Amino acid sequence: MPEPVLTGDLAVQLARVGTALDTLLEGGHGDAVDRRHEWTAALAGSLPAEGIGADAVVAELTGVVIPNGTRLIEPGFWGWITCAPTTVPVLAEVAGSVASGQRYTITAFNHLEELSLEWLAELCGLAPHMLGVYSSGGSTANLVALGAARQWAFEQIGIDVAADGTRGTEVAVYASAETHHTIQRAAGVLGIGRSNVRMIGTDDRQRMRPDLLRDAIARDLADGVLPIAVVATAGTTNTGAIDPIRELGQIAVEAGVWFHVDGAYGLPGILDERVAPLYDGLELADSAIVDPHKWLNAPVGVAATFVRDRMILHRAFTQEPAAYLESVQSDHDVIATSLDDMGIHYSEFGIELSAPARGVVVWSILRELGRDGVAARIRSDDDFARTVADQVRAQPNLELLTEPVLSILCFRYAADGIDDLDVFNDALLRRLQRETPYLPSSTRVGGAYAIRPCFINARTTPELVDGFVATVVALGDELRATLLGGP
Repeated sequence: MPEPVLTGDLAVQLARVGTALDTLLEGGHGDAVDRRHEWTAALAGSLPAEGIGADAVVAELTGVVIPNGTRLIEPGFWGWITCAPTTVPVLAEVAGSVASGQRYTITAFNHLEELSLEWLAELCGLAPHMLGVYSSGGSTANLVALGAARQWAFEQIGIDVAADGTRGTEVAVYASAETHHTIQRAAGVLGIGRSNVRMIGTDDRQRMRPDLLRDAIARDLADGVLPIAVVATAGTTNTGAIDPIRELGQIAVEAGVWFHVDGAYGLPGILDERVAPLYDGLELADSAIVDPHKWLNAPVGVAATFVRDRMILHRAFTQEPAAYLESVQSDHDVIATSLDDMGIHYSEFGIELSAPARGVVVWSILRELGRDGVAARIRSDDDFARTVADQVRAQPNLELLTEPVLSILCFRYAADGIDDLDVFNDALLRRLQRETPYLPSSTRVGGAYAIRPCFINARTTPELVDGFVATVVALGDELRATLLGGP
């Protein structure tokens, strides 16, 4: 029976995996669904009684699994606000998985956890006092931020909610109708209640209306409802809209309500000087989140929550002592080994105890590119959206549904003679995804079905972008001719 390879073979096996990944990134594999019967058959079977050994497993990994991976790696993938990571953060993640399987103890990885959070906060224009903690993604990052908001709000009325519960207090969170659905989920998990998230209406640019927010808070206060947080979005998932941060923050301050900025996608957009003024008021935030696995092209599973006072997180998420960890939480005058201290206790600031060293990934990106390099990527992606918007405006059969604020735009094919534009554009999008190198997604703007490219993919080229609109028009014209019975 083969023994598992534990040491001495990483370089060889990683080289094999790296070669397979480079081959995948060269393209030409097509869609995994087209070969589904092949790879499902190759990977079928019950739990083996005997293993096949490391070499054979790596052979299956490189020959079957990797070639049938996701299309997120393609340069034309503009559908989700995640895509394939670039090389350096992949290497950093692999290094962390071996050299620091946990983010704790006195090691270089624990040090980089904090240093990278400081760098990330500075990169995104957050106030110097904002301290953070990493988690697995925007869902968790928003939950951690709203957990802090809940703790703070209840402390103002003399209740330690983490210890004693809500005691029947009626509560509310205020967010835009365009807010990401993770806000409702966080409210559900935290006991705030999804139905207690007040969905505030938006203006014609999909931004939260301050007047409606002010009215909603005033009504709740009059009814004895405890406001937990106002959530502003810096770059909505649907359209990239940026809420009026200063106006919303001032309303929150005046009402004594926690002010949270969800910048999971859009917070790095502040690096584009053309839109930086839209982030005015960010210093009012009590908390903010950003996902490096979005616009910074880190591997999926890296998000950060920042708060003005990290001890609020401690009070909200601290866990009871564990006897088996007492030996690594001592107060030695001289640290003899890295295991004599846990370093910064990030487990006390969020919901994860076991967690990978995510900071080394973010550090590697910022060390590789620097602030200027990241800013150049952000501006380039924003330029792609503006270029496509200009081309859409120039086409009589296309309709621009949103002007790009960041790197997202929404448009549709809207020529005469089409009875149901939603059905038509859905069919057009399906053909784009099946037949071309372009992989945008869809959304709805003002009730209308929209084709939605989001440019955050570091592998996208100007040449690829330049052909996008022409391809949409050609496919749309073909579908319309078929619909109208033409040639």
